[in-house]
Amino acid sequence: MRAERRTLFAGSAAFATALALPAAAQAPAAAPAAAQQAPGFYRFKLGGFTVTTVHDGFFRRPVEGFVRNAPTADVQALLAEQGMPQDTLTVPFTITFVETPRGLIVFDAGTGAQMAPTAGMLAANMRAAGLDAARVNAVVVSHFHGDHITGLTTAQNEVVFPNAEIIVPAAEWAFWTDEGNAARAPEGQRGTFANTTRRFAPYRARIRQVEDGAEVLPGIRAVAAHGHTPGHTLYHVADGDAQMMYLADITNRPEVNARRPDWQIVFDMDGDAAAAARRRIMDRVSSERMRVTGYHFPFPSNGMMVRDGQGYRFAPADWSGVV
Repeated sequence: MRAERRTLFAGSAAFATALALPAAAQAPAAAPAAAQQAPGFYRFKLGGFTVTTVHDGFFRRPVEGFVRNAPTADVQALLAEQGMPQDTLTVPFTITFVETPRGLIVFDAGTGAQMAPTAGMLAANMRAAGLDAARVNAVVVSHFHGDHITGLTTAQNEVVFPNAEIIVPAAEWAFWTDEGNAARAPEGQRGTFANTTRRFAPYRARIRQVEDGAEVLPGIRAVAAHGHTPGHTLYHVADGDAQMMYLADITNRPEVNARRPDWQIVFDMDGDAAAAARRRIMDRVSSERMRVTGYHFPFPSNGMMVRDGQGYRFAPADWSGVV
C-alpha cells in the first residue's frame, strides 16, 4: 500500500525554511507499525439489496497434493504464471451477507475461531461492519465442511445466530446426518458427521431443508452443484434485473480451479461431478456476466468470471469508496 504525505505550508518563507532544515528535522516521528490490518469488510449494492463480504481469515496448506489429477509441477507452473508462491497455497474464508427488505441473510457461518490460528476474524469484522449476529434471520448453508458450519456455534457450543432460521440443502442433510454413509466419505472428512451433529443440534427446531432449484427466500434460489460434497449448493440472488451467484466452493482458489476447471482438488468428494458442475456454473455466470462472490476467493471476493482459453478467470470488481 502506498503511503502519501502532504505538508501544508503557510507561505513561501515557511517553505524555504523547511527546505533548509536537515532531513531528520523535517520528518515527523515514525508511528509504530500496526499489528492489525484495517477491518475486513466490503459493501456493494445489488438492486435494492446491500451485499457485505466479511473476511474470516485464512489457512495455508502445501501445494503438493492439493490437486489430485494433475502433477504438482503443473500446478506450480500455473501458480508461478500468476505470481503466486509455488510451495504453499493461502486459502481465504469470505462470508457473504445480504441485507434485504425482509431481513439480514448470511451464506455459511465461517470457522468460529476454532479451526486455525489465522482464521476466526468473522465476529470482529462483523462488529466493525455494524452487522449484529442477533439481526441475522437466516443462515443459508452451502455444504457441511467444517469451515462453513463450525461458526454456527462457539467452542462452548452456544448459538452464534440466536434468531436465525438455518436453511440447508436436503441432499447434504441426508448424507451427513446418516452415519451409515461414513464408508462413502473420504477418511479425512469423516469427522464432518460428528461436527454436523454438534453444530446443528442447538438449532434443531429451526432447520429447514430445501430442494435443488427451490426459492429458499424471496429473491434467493438454490442452485445444485453437487460433487464437492453430495449436496453442495450455490445460491442465485436477484433483485429486479440485478443478479449475483454465491459460488461457495465451486472453486477453491480461482487461480487454480477456475483456470483449470477439470482439476480435482483433495477436498472434492466426487471429483468428476465437481468438475462437471464447475464447468456448468462457470459457463452460466460468465455468459450472463453475472456478479459473483466466492468463499475462497481473494478478499473482497466481488467480481465476475470471464472465459480465458480453456478455463475461466476471476475479474475483481472495481473498488468503490461509497456503496
